[in-house]
Amino acid sequence: MRILVYGAGAVGQAVGCMLAADGHEVDLIVRERFIGPIRERGLAVSGLFGEYSVSAGNIGAYASVDDISGNIYDFSLITTKSYDTETAVDDLARIPGSGIVVSMQNGCGNLERVVSRFGEERSLGARVITGFEIESPGRIRITVTADAIHIGGPRENEIPDLAIRLAGAINTSGLPCESTSHIQRDLFAKLLYNCALNPLGAALGVHYGALGDDAGARSIMDAVIGEVFAVIEATGGKTHWNNAAAYREFFYREQIPATYNHRSSMLQDLDRGKRTEVDALTGYVSVKGREYGVPTQVCDTLTEIIRFRERHVG
Repeated sequence: MRILVYGAGAVGQAVGCMLAADGHEVDLIVRERFIGPIRERGLAVSGLFGEYSVSAGNIGAYASVDDISGNIYDFSLITTKSYDTETAVDDLARIPGSGIVVSMQNGCGNLERVVSRFGEERSLGARVITGFEIESPGRIRITVTADAIHIGGPRENEIPDLAIRLAGAINTSGLPCESTSHIQRDLFAKLLYNCALNPLGAALGVHYGALGDDAGARSIMDAVIGEVFAVIEATGGKTHWNNAAAYREFFYREQIPATYNHRSSMLQDLDRGKRTEVDALTGYVSVKGREYGVPTQVCDTLTEIIRFRERHVG
C-alpha cells in the first residue's frame, strides 16, 4: 500500500517507519527540523515492540502537501495535534489522491471534522493509547501501551473493509492493531483516560503513577471521570462501562499500572514551551458541558490552569 502520514511527530514517525520497514510505500509530512535527518539517516523505532528501521531513500519526508500533490495514496493518516486538524483536512482535500483519511489523534471532535470534509465512506478513526517519544530527530522510542490501536468507521456496529485492511497492515508491521465496530466508544474511553491523567499530571509535573498513588490526586481524578462520563451520556454517546464507578475501577486496576511511569504528551509540551491539546480534552468536556447543561467545574479549572501555563510558562 501507499500511505501518507500527515503531521508526523512521534506517533506518525513510528507508525510510518514500521509500515515502511514492512514494505509499504510511505511519505511523511513533517516539520522542517526532521526532514534533513530522515533524508540522511532514515528512521528508527525502538522500545516496547522491538527494533525497526528504514534506510534513507526508502521513506519520503516533505514539509508540505504541495511537494506531493501528484501522488496517489491508499490511506492518509492524520497524526497532528488536535488544534491542527482543520489545517490537516484542508491540506489533504487539496490532494486528489489522498485516499481514505484516518484521524489518529488525541481528543474528541477530530473524526467528526474528517467526516464533514470527506464523507463517511472516506473517513476512519483510530484510538491510540500507546506512549511514543522522540529521542532525537528520526529516532522514536515506544515507552508504554495500555492496549492495541483500534481502527474503525464512523457508523456504530459496522466495520468497514478498509478499516480491516489498514489495521491488518499496522498489526503485521509490528504495532498491535485491530479493527472495531465501535470506534466512537473507544474514543470516548480514551477521553476519560486522558482527561483524568493529562491535565492534572501536566499541572503538577508528575508521571501517571504518582497521581494514582496519591489520595488527593485520586479524588480530583474521580471528579474528572464523573464529569466526563456525565457529558458523554448527555450527548447521547456510549462507552464500554455502564457508569463512572465501573470505569474508575478499571482505570485504577488496569490503566494506571500499565502506564505507570509515563509522562503525558501534555506535560512534555509544556516542558518545551509548546501549545497543548487541552482544548480537545477537558476543554472539550467544558464546552459540551455548557452546551448540554452539565456542570464541569473540575474540568473547567484544570483547563484554565493548563491555559495559564501555556501563556506564562515556557
